[in-house]
Amino acid sequence: MKKILMGMAALVFAGALVGCNQLTQYTVSEQEVNDYLQKHNDYQKQIGVPGLVDANIVLTQLQSQIGRTEPNKVTLSGNAKVNITSILGPQSADLQLTLKAQPVYDPQKGAIFLKDMELVDYKVQPEKMDTVMKALTPYLNQSLKSYFSQQPVYVLNPDNSKVEALARQLAKGLEVKPGQLVIPFTD
Repeated sequence: MKKILMGMAALVFAGALVGCNQLTQYTVSEQEVNDYLQKHNDYQKQIGVPGLVDANIVLTQLQSQIGRTEPNKVTLSGNAKVNITSILGPQSADLQLTLKAQPVYDPQKGAIFLKDMELVDYKVQPEKMDTVMKALTPYLNQSLKSYFSQQPVYVLNPDNSKVEALARQLAKGLEVKPGQLVIPFTD
């Protein structure tokens, strides 16, 4: 009987801790970030060296990995369709990109941004386009850095839930944990 009472007390205590946790922080899961990116990503840019090579790049199928490959970082993977106009004529390529960035919470906008975005790897098809892509990589890297510092990867919406509304009002920064972004309500 004593073991049963201890077990029930432990369950009640654990339930109370979970309830308190909801009042001290808000968690955004990897899946929520991925869903947001699928709905709101509209990266389409013209980059290059005018008169030499111009590339229209459209980024699709973005997926995040939060705090898994590197602590306190978000890794994005995705595809890019690249249409190139150069002195060699029109060409196209498909890229698989891997990007890495530091997530930052902006309390005025109630949004999470990715700062210091960096293109860490890419694969290009057809492979013969690799030389052109190497020349375009610095421009692509700068363009992605600028885009993700201005376009959020998640915005807290007070209409979604009372806890999300509370997070929007009381958020004090951002913590990166494997698979989730935690927004604490206190310092």
